[in-house]
Amino acid sequence: MQKFFAKAAWLSGDWSEDVLITVDGHGMITDIATGANAGDAIVLDGPIIPGMPNLHSHAFQRAMAGMSEYVTGANDSFWTWRTLMYDFVQKLSAEELEEIAADLYGDMLRAGYTHVGEFHYIHHDINGAHYEDKAHLAHAMIRAAKRAGIGISMLPVLYAYSGFGQQEPSDGQKRFINTADDFVNILGDLHDTYRNDPMVEIGMAFHSLRAVSPEMIAEVTKQAKAINPAMPIHIHVSEQVKEVEDCISWSGKRPIEWLLDNALVDQHWCLVHATHMSAEETRAVAKSGAVAGLCPVTEANLGDGFFNLPDYIEQNGRWGIGSDSHISVDPWEELRWLEYGQRLLRKERAVAKTQSQKHVGNYLFETSLKGGAQAMSDKIGTLQIGKRADFLVLDIGNKKLDQKFWIDALIFAGNVKVSETYCAGKKR
Repeated sequence: MQKFFAKAAWLSGDWSEDVLITVDGHGMITDIATGANAGDAIVLDGPIIPGMPNLHSHAFQRAMAGMSEYVTGANDSFWTWRTLMYDFVQKLSAEELEEIAADLYGDMLRAGYTHVGEFHYIHHDINGAHYEDKAHLAHAMIRAAKRAGIGISMLPVLYAYSGFGQQEPSDGQKRFINTADDFVNILGDLHDTYRNDPMVEIGMAFHSLRAVSPEMIAEVTKQAKAINPAMPIHIHVSEQVKEVEDCISWSGKRPIEWLLDNALVDQHWCLVHATHMSAEETRAVAKSGAVAGLCPVTEANLGDGFFNLPDYIEQNGRWGIGSDSHISVDPWEELRWLEYGQRLLRKERAVAKTQSQKHVGNYLFETSLKGGAQAMSDKIGTLQIGKRADFLVLDIGNKKLDQKFWIDALIFAGNVKVSETYCAGKKR
């Protein structure tokens, strides 16, 4: 048992004073008392907030961050960037992939992320051949997370085709491709190996509608639910206008429209990006209970477009954030970009808010905590009994700043910063 004392802590969406938190040997919170005395507890040097979940990561892309910021030809886009990414991934050994991930996950902890959803689609060696253990690289990513000390939701990705209508994969995709049977075997192996590990959750992902067949979605979802009825299911969807147009050409429907009509999308799903949604799709996704996985910095970097945040908020939609390509590893920048993009688009301020929450920072912070936890693990995202002891110690640079503005300042002003990160009750 270990005890921590903070003069102030963010509990259930607001500040509480003189908070004593008791943590067991597995890093789980067993008791929280407010108005308490420090006693023999570790006294934390600042107010504390829950650690931020990062629901969408492609770890290997951190090693190419900054290496694609040049003109490749006319009309540079997501698709020209993707070609550069395909070339880059062919050069990386298993050992290099693990080292990149370990370094990245350390950067995440320093920034304030305490749990990562690794959307993992590199399954094979540089020649496209299976490893003897088909889950070899997934285990490597989990080892990297353990080395850094961050919680991880491993999301192995089913990737079978290069485009809608089951088009043959390209040579650049050779490290990604699996059959449905091989994929389900990977999923079962990971679940059996880590089912009792408090730092590891196992979910799954379909890369995108263009990368799998309708039959794969139905059958693999069924088999995943047999392994774990509450298994998280993630998918890239409606990120690019071309993707929407290609899906309409293939099916007569928009991607999210097709997905909602053909899969049992519910609170266990995370629709990553969901950038280009119609008004009806926006309402339907919110009603489904699924989480929209927003990655504002990467979406800006790739020229994806703007998520329809105000209408989604009005429909009580759930969302969380991810750092995706890791062009930046900073949760506060993600939240700032999410709000500032809407301000620039709509030429107004204070876009992300509700009738009950007037502080934009508080709304962004609390909603992203809940959405990230829902999309990845029920052990995280809040300081409560039974949850993992993931928290951040803040340095309040402006000592005269009123407490009610601390979260706003953390996200928008930079005069409140993360000074220490604890994950599972351990200082990282």
